[in-house]
Amino acid sequence: MKRPENAPTLKEIMATISREALGKLFSPPHAQALPTVHGKYLHWSELRHRDPPEGLDHRLWWATLKLARSQPRKVVPLQDAGGTDFSFGMPDIVLEMLYKIDGKATGQVAISGQVTNPDTRNRYIVSSLIEEAIRSSQLEGASTSRKVASNMLRSGRRPKGQDERMILNNYLAMQHIRDLKDENLTTERVLGLHKLVTDQTLENTEAAGRLQTDEAERVRVFDNRSGQVLHTPPPVDQLPDRLEALCTFANEEHTGSNFIHPIIKAIILHFWIGFDHPFEDGNGRLARALFYWSMLKQKYWLFEFLSISGNIRKAPAKYGYAYMYSETDENDLTYFIIQQLRVILSSIAGLEKHLHKKIQQAASLEGKLRKIGSFNHRQLALLSHALRGHRDGYTIGSHQRSHGIAYATARADLLALETHELLFRGSGKSKALRFYPVENLNEIIGKLSD
Repeated sequence: MKRPENAPTLKEIMATISREALGKLFSPPHAQALPTVHGKYLHWSELRHRDPPEGLDHRLWWATLKLARSQPRKVVPLQDAGGTDFSFGMPDIVLEMLYKIDGKATGQVAISGQVTNPDTRNRYIVSSLIEEAIRSSQLEGASTSRKVASNMLRSGRRPKGQDERMILNNYLAMQHIRDLKDENLTTERVLGLHKLVTDQTLENTEAAGRLQTDEAERVRVFDNRSGQVLHTPPPVDQLPDRLEALCTFANEEHTGSNFIHPIIKAIILHFWIGFDHPFEDGNGRLARALFYWSMLKQKYWLFEFLSISGNIRKAPAKYGYAYMYSETDENDLTYFIIQQLRVILSSIAGLEKHLHKKIQQAASLEGKLRKIGSFNHRQLALLSHALRGHRDGYTIGSHQRSHGIAYATARADLLALETHELLFRGSGKSKALRFYPVENLNEIIGKLSD
């Protein structure tokens, strides 16, 4: 990844162009230019490699876009190290994506009927927490496989190594976020979340839950291949005040002339921590955790069931460039907002696809198993999991954690499946009773449909 060059400012261009060129900017058709090019909010580093409209060079073309983007804009209390404000615009592409997310994330029937069902809600929440914990950690460098990490979280076993510890910390932090969703954000809570996210994963254990204090050891963002500095965060002496400003912004009611759409507000919090990079490590994981806190506090209940880190991880360069484009174009947050809105829409589409698949699987499995007994949704989910080739076994504790149920309920579920000869008890030395799918489970269930 290469840091893009700073985009020319409108003031710089205006100071160098002729009167004739200036007339072009304020005459049709250029005076009616849109802030996007074919629906894309391009940065200067992208624009300068495209053919400009007839009669314009690249700098004049960029000036028409900057003029179109100049009004209206919303200034936010985030500033760079030199005191220049960040701001954002609301081009049509942003309005369109916000409309789509609002429609899906606050009550779409196709989704809500599944994830709000009391019988299945806890399972989907647990699965979402596990997915986000794993993907967010992998985004920051954890190399443990999804299967191994998921088994660790569901079984309750102790993490092996730093990578698994990072994932467990993320899982606990995401659980904690759900507990804080009705609370205001404070500096103490942000520090506590960071400590939870980085517990036992830092070389300097005292850095967990503590803002950086030594400018000589200040973290910077580097490109792993070239070693180029991609981002230099604000100096350490600014960090306490900047964190206080973040909390004030997070808790403020943005209404009337001060209105900021709730989703954009959550995205700005995400950007803010990433830009300030106030901690030795764990800034990205904390930034995404605060995004979730903000969305849940603002009653976007669907985000209890979404994982955004998986989609960020599919295109990490776009995530990184969204930060840098904002920073290198007069602190224009619109780049990052657009990128994150796309991530959210992709995550919602993934959830819809996942739920549709689960509904079909459960219906098919239930139809086959109805011939030998009455099985609840938790037992159907376990058998469906086993049919996909998972043979690590199930304990009462893992079944309990997967569905958020009482120990006695989990025990009754597994014993009933044993009675129907679909599971059998292991004979190992482990104190925890473990059940395994019978060897011919596929064949047994397959025969039921004959």
